[in-house]
Amino acid sequence: MGTLEAQTPYSTAERSISATDGDEDELSPIEEVRLTVTNTDDPSLPVWTFRMWFMGLFSCALLSFLDQFFAYRTEPLIITQITVQVATLPIGHFMAAVLPTTRFRIPGFGSRSFSLNPGPFNMKEHVLISIFANAGSAFGSGSAYAVGIVTIIKAFYQRKISFLSGWLLIITTQVLGYGWAGLLRKYVVEPAHMWWPSSLVQVSLFRALHEKEEQRMTRAKFFVIALICSFSWYLIPGYLFSTLTSISWVCWAFPKSVTAQQLGSGMRGLGLGALTLDWTVVASFLFSPLVSPFFAILNIFVGYVLLVYAVIPLAYWGFDMYNAHRFPIFSSHLFTSQGQLYDIGAIVNDKFEINRQKYEEQGRINLSIFFALSYGFGFATIASTLTHVALFYGSEICQRYRASYKGKEDIHTRLMRRYADIPSWWFYLLLVVTIAVSLALCIFLNDEVQMPWWGLIFAAAMAFIFTLPISIITATTNQTPGLNIITEYVMGVILPGRPIANVCFKTYGYMSMAQAVSFLNDFKLGHYMKIPPRSMFLVQFIGTILAGTINIAVAWWLLTTIKNICQDELLPPDSPWTCPGDRVFFDASVIWGLVGPKRIFGSLGNYPSMNWFFLGGALGPVVVWVFHKAFPKQSWIPLINLPVLLGATSMMPPATSLNYNSWILVGTIFNFFVFRYRKQWWQRYNYILSAAMDAGVAFMAVLLYFSLGIEEKGLTWWGTDGEHCKLATCPTAKGIVVDGCPVN
Repeated sequence: MGTLEAQTPYSTAERSISATDGDEDELSPIEEVRLTVTNTDDPSLPVWTFRMWFMGLFSCALLSFLDQFFAYRTEPLIITQITVQVATLPIGHFMAAVLPTTRFRIPGFGSRSFSLNPGPFNMKEHVLISIFANAGSAFGSGSAYAVGIVTIIKAFYQRKISFLSGWLLIITTQVLGYGWAGLLRKYVVEPAHMWWPSSLVQVSLFRALHEKEEQRMTRAKFFVIALICSFSWYLIPGYLFSTLTSISWVCWAFPKSVTAQQLGSGMRGLGLGALTLDWTVVASFLFSPLVSPFFAILNIFVGYVLLVYAVIPLAYWGFDMYNAHRFPIFSSHLFTSQGQLYDIGAIVNDKFEINRQKYEEQGRINLSIFFALSYGFGFATIASTLTHVALFYGSEICQRYRASYKGKEDIHTRLMRRYADIPSWWFYLLLVVTIAVSLALCIFLNDEVQMPWWGLIFAAAMAFIFTLPISIITATTNQTPGLNIITEYVMGVILPGRPIANVCFKTYGYMSMAQAVSFLNDFKLGHYMKIPPRSMFLVQFIGTILAGTINIAVAWWLLTTIKNICQDELLPPDSPWTCPGDRVFFDASVIWGLVGPKRIFGSLGNYPSMNWFFLGGALGPVVVWVFHKAFPKQSWIPLINLPVLLGATSMMPPATSLNYNSWILVGTIFNFFVFRYRKQWWQRYNYILSAAMDAGVAFMAVLLYFSLGIEEKGLTWWGTDGEHCKLATCPTAKGIVVDGCPVN
């Protein structure tokens, strides 16, 4: 077993199966697939190897730890699947070179035996390792989504939740989607017309990594050098000179001007001229810009400039919309009408529900103009996605869906028939057990999760209904509409005043759908790479359980050991434990759950006009489509992708203008200039550099925390006092008095 050379897994070996000349009609009908995926397979290549299990489990555990550890930091760093792909390649080859080849008999299994080293490290092992490591996150989104529920209960609401309840929440919300995926796999994985464009990126990278190396500077050597440089450099912005994380020179030039600091602050303002020398700023929230194609960067750039440098200045300085001058221009906090931080704890009663009397005393909740408009653009993005896909891709989706029933099996589906399929009862059992455990959680631990049993059924039904169309949309257009705002809006209307019930409903509804789509996407990758389906399922399932367990363990450890974690108003100015993502998650629980959408976006709130964004978003693609039909020769018109433009800043907040500025700049340099003028270098080293930068920063950050952070040994000087833009959070309205701000 495993005697073929690892760098030529798709060679002309006699044992490999391929399409012959008579099979041309069985080739994939999708051109991109024909150009990217090979039509051969060697079923003799071993996949259940010691190397796969060792590196898969270790990678899964390490990534789960790092992603959760960084999730609480001001600049969270998500270690992507590509990092694992690149980093495990030299390790796999090393293990293949040094492990003993001796075969051991397995007692009770007759003549069966196994070896720690069955041959060269092959591509199928590599694919399973990468899927193992990424099993706990939907589309590489980092730690488990449900960890946010535990965080806001313990860190923001200052209430109690048991470790068991938190663990069950995480595991059930992550695993529930696998049941939906199993029921729909026949419809969106096997058909050739369901081609999942994002999986082709992974196929391309795997093939590139396993090609024979002839250059002096191999990919492995380049990776090690770049990792050492990244690891060493992060000591400076990560500890010695943290101000380099956000170089906002406008604030330095105008230390007493509120307006100048609102314009120049990269962390709390519009970020004009703000720079960074910290990779975590570049790669956080939006992932590594080296991995994003330039057309995506360009679309995000246009949407970002439209909102941050056109809409926001007009709304704030031009029209003073929603009394914007009373609040910071950029903030994810909630405020009273007098510009003070809203005391959320005061409006929560002993039953963890809204205290209406205390709410009336403090008055309506107010948002910064950026936060308010970000919700509006979120509404528009949801509506425009549905309309855009229906108009521009509707007929194509219908044709491909019909073809999936009538179409002939392509070569990839035919090759996969050699492997034992997953029994349907695996998925049925998983679905039944998960729903049963979830119901038990809602019934017997209702004091902690608040969600009634019917809420779980409603959320599960909502997720199941949306999973098929969203999977088809993703498989054919590479766009994945989210359900997070819709789910929290619906539950907020049905059951207002109960914040944890709202976020639990959102998590069960949105996250189970996202996990299902991610699971199906990985299955399509395995389909293209000819990985046995049962191996895929077990790796995904085991990886998800392991990742979720480590996520909650790390979160529990940090939440119980770091004083005032997530409370940025109580933390030192240079503290990294501000939890920006969880802050937005908490605010969402207040807006949609505790207070309810009626008191924010309805007639009882300050922002009912935001609902018009739904209509505007729905009609926008119609206008573009009409112009396209009226002027069919203008090829630039269909390139106007309103869902991408309107959703460009969907990560703001918690992402800041500094994150976007640096991401767009670095992405343009590498994926436009380097790609155009140094294409061979880009092809060989671009993804390698991205992985090395992520890994180097991650290892140094963890080292700094364990060696210095736990002991609270920090430096105190001008270079560690943050970006020096304290006035950026000040209001500019007359008569509004806020501590630390000049009186207008």
